[in-house]
Amino acid sequence: MGKRKRNERIGALIKILSHQPNTVFTLNYFSEAFEAAKSSISEDIVIAKKMLEELHLGTIETIAGAAGGVKYVPLVTPERAGFFLEKVCKKLEDPQRIMPGGFIYMTDIISSPSMVETMGEILASQFLNQEIDYVITMETKGIPIALMTAKALNVPLVIVRKNSKVTEGSTVSINYLSGSSNRIQTMSLSRRALKEGAKVLIVDDFMKAGGTAKGMMDLINEFKGEVQGIGVLIATREPEDKVVEHYTPLLYLEEVDVKNRRIIIAPNPKITTKI
Repeated sequence: MGKRKRNERIGALIKILSHQPNTVFTLNYFSEAFEAAKSSISEDIVIAKKMLEELHLGTIETIAGAAGGVKYVPLVTPERAGFFLEKVCKKLEDPQRIMPGGFIYMTDIISSPSMVETMGEILASQFLNQEIDYVITMETKGIPIALMTAKALNVPLVIVRKNSKVTEGSTVSINYLSGSSNRIQTMSLSRRALKEGAKVLIVDDFMKAGGTAKGMMDLINEFKGEVQGIGVLIATREPEDKVVEHYTPLLYLEEVDVKNRRIIIAPNPKITTKI
């Protein structure tokens, strides 16, 4: 890159780190790239870290040791999460989104790269203290959110199939009860997709009774894996007793009143409230 001024170095440093969240870069990497002394790079990092934290745009962590360096962590504060999720709620509460059967049209929301990137960062922020090897999701509309969560955590995304594919080789398949359709369905996963004993975060777009999430938990058990958490974009308030006990929704769907054309949806207060 050549020798650069401090403001140029800081701008490039933030771009490089934020483009690859939770990826460790050594001081040598930046020192060589910017043709600057390590002491200067260290000062740049302190300035960048302070600026990101003041603007609630994440943080930069330092990893000590021979293999150490720095990494960008897309930590979303409760204030920023609340502001974003309130905007999502306003979009989703548009009566024009009500579809036959009481469903809500939200394809445009979960197909927006900028929106799902923030959703993924918010979900990832809830599990930063967990050891996670993979993010896993069903081949449904939840894939974009799961992908962005995996990016924020810097782990691979694994997609569970509704039907096994010849191109994925030997698979493990199980039957599960879908909470939304109340029907027995099948899900499968390639034996090569997960390492035995892997620690996994499940991500989905919608949860009603939790049947799909429970199915993925059972499937992960076949690999002797460990579920570290379940994150969803929207969970319904009813039924209150779901088949999974611990899950983290970004939003709660309170009511879809088809007759009066009204949708009531709210952010999860556990995410938007500062502890």
